[in-house]
Amino acid sequence: MAERTEPEGRVEALEEELAQMRRAVVSHAVIDQAIGVVLAYGRVPARRGWQVLTEVSQNTNVKLRVVAEHLVRWPHRAWLPPEIHRALNAALEHDRPSPDEAAGPRERIAPVSPK
Repeated sequence: MAERTEPEGRVEALEEELAQMRRAVVSHAVIDQAIGVVLAYGRVPARRGWQVLTEVSQNTNVKLRVVAEHLVRWPHRAWLPPEIHRALNAALEHDRPSPDEAAGPRERIAPVSPK
């Protein structure tokens, strides 16, 4: 086995680092797109999208990147793994107003005092 020279080892290390960075950029883009799907589907504020995504990942024990990939493909495939779909709906359920809240605030009517 031939010994690697220091420059060759350094080049190899830099190539590996570059490959990791490329994977991270792609992964980040997919996660951002998945957050967009969550926002559109759940009609939640932008700050909540990331939280929902992480809840789904944690509650299904599926890596966040994999959950994101499924969510991004969902509109095109019209299919989402059932466990991810259930976890997504459960996470979003916290954000949906109750029927009373959805009706809006009730107007308080002041009691009429007898004259």
